[in-house]
Amino acid sequence: MRFSVVVVCLNPGDKLNRTLDSVLSQTCTDYEIVVKDGGSRDGSVEAMRSDPKIRLYREKDGGIYEAMNQAVSYAEGDFVLFLNCGDFLPDERVLERTSAYIEKETGRGTDLSRLVLYGDTMGEKNGVMIVSPPHIDGFTCYRNIPCHQACFYSRELCLDKPYDPSFRIRADYEHFLWCFYKAGARFVHMDFAAASYEGGGYSESRENRKRDRQEHRTITKIYMGGWELLKYRAVMTMTLAPLRRAMAESKGFSGVYHRLKKLLYGR
Repeated sequence: MRFSVVVVCLNPGDKLNRTLDSVLSQTCTDYEIVVKDGGSRDGSVEAMRSDPKIRLYREKDGGIYEAMNQAVSYAEGDFVLFLNCGDFLPDERVLERTSAYIEKETGRGTDLSRLVLYGDTMGEKNGVMIVSPPHIDGFTCYRNIPCHQACFYSRELCLDKPYDPSFRIRADYEHFLWCFYKAGARFVHMDFAAASYEGGGYSESRENRKRDRQEHRTITKIYMGGWELLKYRAVMTMTLAPLRRAMAESKGFSGVYHRLKKLLYGR
């Protein structure tokens, strides 16, 4: 099986079926959907779509990252995509296009067990395309990795290094840096929107922004040297990073900001 689309949930309401419907409509049929429920009591799981491609596991967990680890242990696909309830695949050919990129990498002799494919992201909150960097390097890892929901990971990468639940907000970021710095993974950009991201989740609340910054500092110190960090921080200061972030998150300026990013990336 080529793809395992993982959906973890806890009392998701009608968002669960919206996410599932976007996967079930795919033209590529070489996939499974692994739904990992942490004990929902809102009737959402009972009202979940019934389809042979959906496998449901109900098991207690200590949070979203532990739930994701549990789901990966059940997954059978070569590549794993994580979608939160409320996120969805923006069109019916996402898996078909991703499969074509995998075939190209197979032809190049790429070790598929160390492959990460990532696309752009549709931002539901602002209604704009969030452009991903065409190449991954150290500065990209520090500043602006692709949206997690737009990344297809080799299942082996997720099994070899499970998500660390001690990072309540940035365990996916820590795993991405491990893939780059430790696992020697190959990152391939796909020039299309691979996910529509709902936004407004746990990590984006105002009270969690401070913890987000703390976890970023901790994780970058694990994987990056002192001189490397000093250089990246200096660049961020000189390029007015706080202003750029405010523009990216503003409904009035986000569209212009991401179009400029696309021009700078030469796309």
